[in-house]
Amino acid sequence: MRSRALCLLLAGAIACGAACASEASAVAPEQRRSVEQTFLTYPEWFLVHSPAEYARHTRAHPAHGFPCLGHVRQIWSSYASVTREQVRADYPGNLGYHVMIGVIAGSTTAEYGLRWAYENTVGRISAASASGRLSAEDRYGAEVAQDYVDFIRKEPWYLYDFSGKLGGLWKTTPAWGPDMLRKWERRYALSTEYLVKAAYGKLIKLATAAAYDPALMTTQVVAARLPASWTAPEGVKLVRRLADGRAVLDLPRYYAFRIAATSLAAQGVALVDIAGNDTVILVTVLNHERTTVAAPGSRVLFSQAILTEAGRRRTALVLPVAGLSSFLAGAAAQGIEVEHVYDY
Repeated sequence: MRSRALCLLLAGAIACGAACASEASAVAPEQRRSVEQTFLTYPEWFLVHSPAEYARHTRAHPAHGFPCLGHVRQIWSSYASVTREQVRADYPGNLGYHVMIGVIAGSTTAEYGLRWAYENTVGRISAASASGRLSAEDRYGAEVAQDYVDFIRKEPWYLYDFSGKLGGLWKTTPAWGPDMLRKWERRYALSTEYLVKAAYGKLIKLATAAAYDPALMTTQVVAARLPASWTAPEGVKLVRRLADGRAVLDLPRYYAFRIAATSLAAQGVALVDIAGNDTVILVTVLNHERTTVAAPGSRVLFSQAILTEAGRRRTALVLPVAGLSSFLAGAAAQGIEVEHVYDY
């Protein structure tokens, strides 16, 4: 994720999160994270969800149709929702994480504002001059957008090879062909974007490597029990069994956590402690606006429209940690697509 670097740069102020986690947890102390982080990591992950929506949109439509300003409203309104929940439940303050969110939300506001202004002037003019088909450069930009999303679901954004994508733009798309105005306008727009992000990414990479250790790529959890026939999904490791029958497991972090936790849930493995948190956890699901999302003990924190897909919504649920596994196991039967578990 793009903001993981900024999170590391503010790690000194954020460090209290682990210290505030439950001291009674069987999870290793260095793996613990306090409960407020399940809420405060939503705005950070919105900056994965939003590019994913952009990538889907630009596969078939010009970039000027993407609702940049609507996404700006959504990141700030979701931040307000998770902050209200933090205050209401009297969770630890975690000032450092709030600073980080302010930085990334502010920079995204600036980036999306500039993109909206450019695409709705120069971009619209070039699109109007074209024959109605996407140019080779449009298609290349959509492919890179999806590749970028696939990458940042697992790795920090600043490690993405924008320089290579810039070279690929000029090497693999023909310089001549139909709709020349659109072709060369897209070349200029994409070249500028990749060049700026490549340079900025290198700076962040150097600063992060010089000051901080790499982020942990696993999350320790406690399972209530392990059935005799269980098999470890990809990326899952048994750390140790506890005297009371529970077990400590390592699961992959970030995007892969949901996949691993769902696979375990399908085998009857119930998680009761995630990174030292045994209270509540935030989950987002994608559902049709006429679909009721329900789970025992859950409540809706907020719901937002998927702005490029009519009738589809993202709903944020607050679930008991002990109820997460049963929810993951039964979501498909309810017609619910679980998007992400935050952020362990």
